[in-house]
Amino acid sequence: MKKPALIMGVLNVTPDSFSDGGQFTQKGIAIHRAIEMVNQGADIIDIGGESTRPGASEVSLEEELLRTIPIIESLSQKIKQTISIDTSKPEVMKAAIEAGASLVNDVNALQNPGALENVCDTQADVCLMHMQGKPRTMQQNPKYKNVIDDIKDFFDQRIFACKEYGIDESRIILDPGFGFGKTFEHNLEILNRFGEFKSFGLRLLSGLSRKSMIGAMLNNAEVSDRVIGSVTAAIITVQNGADIIRVHDVSETQDALDILSYTS
Repeated sequence: MKKPALIMGVLNVTPDSFSDGGQFTQKGIAIHRAIEMVNQGADIIDIGGESTRPGASEVSLEEELLRTIPIIESLSQKIKQTISIDTSKPEVMKAAIEAGASLVNDVNALQNPGALENVCDTQADVCLMHMQGKPRTMQQNPKYKNVIDDIKDFFDQRIFACKEYGIDESRIILDPGFGFGKTFEHNLEILNRFGEFKSFGLRLLSGLSRKSMIGAMLNNAEVSDRVIGSVTAAIITVQNGADIIRVHDVSETQDALDILSYTS
């Protein structure tokens, strides 16, 4: 039975990520967690060495490389599943691909100088996420004329830029960026109209796991109490065209996809 969507398991090797910061900073623990997620059903392991939560501090290039590359090198020898690098730094992208990553997941959509150049001549896929502003300031006062149309315009520009550098559309994944420079109302509109992004004919990724919008929907539930809400929201996006869902709770998400696979 075909899986309705691929599961991208989150592996934050950071001390300050909003949900699991500090849990997987040691290499051995991080590797164990990655393998655990694979055994639970993860198709992709997304490794990030810099938190992009609202208000997050920047991390130096040297520190991000130190956090991520040894884990990618080791993990690439242990699993067959896709390894993704969650970064906006071109140098980290290049080093991660050389170490075994085959997907670049960039919240800045390859806009940093050198990003397109460092990815274009590789075989790696790229995930282009929409974000208004920067992580440290993105939630201060996000505004749109029309959130869906504005995101679509952004995607048009970034797809064009990728193609100019020879990155074929078959390598491109789009992520509308829940929570990245969006109010609760913006996020809700994206959720309700997620299927409209299928007009690009490209793979879509949704990342809702444990985010503040889930908490807001559940009477301001704490992060640890957002599992069921996160899985439910992820399934809604799958039903509306998401090809990849980025999650912290792999086992629970796999159960939900198993049930969904029995529906037409």
